[in-house]
Amino acid sequence: MTDTMKALAKMKPAEGLELIDAPIPQAGPEDVLIKVHKTAVCGTDIHIWNWDEWSQKNVPVPMITGHEFSGEIVFVGKDVDRPLKIGQRVSAEGHVIDLNSEAARAGHFHLDPATRGIGVNRQGAFAEFVVAPAFNVIELPDDVPYAIGSILDPFGNAVHTAQQFDLLGEDVLVTGAGPIGIMAAAVARHAGARTVVLTDINDFRLELAQKVAPGVRTVNTLNEDLHDVIPELGMKVGFDVALEMSGSPIAFKQCVDTLIMGGGLALLGIPSKPMETDWGAIILKALTIKGVYGREMFTTWRKMLGLLKAGLDLEPLITHQLNYADYREGFEVMKSGKSGKVVLDWSKAA
Repeated sequence: MTDTMKALAKMKPAEGLELIDAPIPQAGPEDVLIKVHKTAVCGTDIHIWNWDEWSQKNVPVPMITGHEFSGEIVFVGKDVDRPLKIGQRVSAEGHVIDLNSEAARAGHFHLDPATRGIGVNRQGAFAEFVVAPAFNVIELPDDVPYAIGSILDPFGNAVHTAQQFDLLGEDVLVTGAGPIGIMAAAVARHAGARTVVLTDINDFRLELAQKVAPGVRTVNTLNEDLHDVIPELGMKVGFDVALEMSGSPIAFKQCVDTLIMGGGLALLGIPSKPMETDWGAIILKALTIKGVYGREMFTTWRKMLGLLKAGLDLEPLITHQLNYADYREGFEVMKSGKSGKVVLDWSKAA
């Protein structure tokens, strides 16, 4: 093995990423070194590519980006006490925490305020090799291909959001048909929701949702009024639960307007700027609102692998698989809105 690797990095405070030769990272005594096979492009990666206001505040330069990945272990640190071994197929939780924090000591790992993100403010996985704490490593079952392993991180966002309320037999609204919203709709179907409605203004992604979550009622809100869909599906009042995945103020208002009295609203989508909210409507409807961040370590990971075993098929969501050298094409198709998940292959030389 050489001392250098190919990697995609933010090398200067400007738009874009660069394909560079970087030193192979050194794993510490409690870490593992992973040979990356597949990575997926995330909305966060698009923010970093664009070098928007959020990225400027949160991403130090230079930084190897990317946090959705799968691969195999090639080195295990001397103090690792988990039964991990060289050659093992893995993914990893991308949120690296302080195990001595108050949240971690209470068992709430995902609520550690000092969390650092692989590929955000810790060197990332858009590379031939990545280092991760052994604590964060997730073993991949043999029947989970590397491509699916690379999208488990966002799948976990969808599962964690869907976990916030009981969906069994309920009428569920999902707003935002990005990849995570599509996965959330599929999870709601598998969780036994009576009806699942998925809204967006992107017809490509609404059509893609039918392949990933068959039976979901899709609504392009530019063409259909959500209020007309409610009686069509046999609902007397509105939705029991809403999962807001877009960060759109319009979608947030749609959730509030169409939820029943006492309904539940889980928020994963982050608005690009502060938004005005009719708190009176929320209060008078007695709605319960929950903010959702990341995944619950490690309950969510166990549940998502269980859903895959139970037959939830994410393969149709991966619309593009490219060699890492074609990363520009991958980012462009993601930004176009004409894709599901875009996966980059690091297992073969460019």
